Amino acid sequence: MIYYTQFIFVKPGGEEAFHSFEDNVLPLLKEHNGELIYRVRPDKECFIESTRELPYEIHFVAFNSRADFESYKNDPERLAFIGVKNNSVEKVMLIEGVEI
Repeated sequence: MIYYTQFIFVKPGGEEAFHSFEDNVLPLLKEHNGELIYRVRPDKECFIESTRELPYEIHFVAFNSRADFESYKNDPERLAFIGVKNNSVEKVMLIEGVEI
């Protein structure tokens, strides 16, 4: 099992478009042996300490393999909505890890 954590930074005013992107692509995870374990939209009060801007949303996702992740990332149905993502998201920090 391989895990991915995403810190997602949405452009001001891009929230609705970002939600539309997510509504269309998150259901595809299962087709690629993926699982959305956590999807968190934390308030400022949830952060105890920070040296950088705060993310709009945090995702914790698992896939059976890196190949499954790449398959999801390159899924034509997902890519059909990539413009919506690019117009609404400022940046994403992606962290790959394994359970220890």
